[in-house]
Amino acid sequence: MTRALGDGWLLPALDERNRAWFTSGRLGFQRCSACGRLQHPPEDVCGGCQGTRFETRESRGEGRVESVAVVHHAVHPALADQVPYAVLVVSLDDAPGVHVVGNGVGAPPDAFAIGRRVRVAFEAVGDAGQRVLIPQWELPPDA
Repeated sequence: MTRALGDGWLLPALDERNRAWFTSGRLGFQRCSACGRLQHPPEDVCGGCQGTRFETRESRGEGRVESVAVVHHAVHPALADQVPYAVLVVSLDDAPGVHVVGNGVGAPPDAFAIGRRVRVAFEAVGDAGQRVLIPQWELPPDA
């Protein structure tokens, strides 16, 4: 896959809370052990009950586009050769209330519309010896 954000774009700083999210090749989310609330991105405190114990759940990585913005103007010089591109907010089928943001890849930006079905596609990026997998979104083959 061609890198959606270009080679010079900064990568997320990995820490204990997000390392598995960005290196496992699986799309995960948190479930609060106290109240059962599902949340993403990973946090130290539950947004519902302020609990601090979580289970990690894995998503199938399929969902629905809830919002799409097609970017035509590079907001940073490093993105000048990437426009236009689509930024999506996707609701996960197997995690009600959880929304994940990512770029639409593998199709023209205008192919991504509210209500379209998408699936996760991981973009592998090397960073000082650490492979980072950025979740992006693509149309399923039958779309």
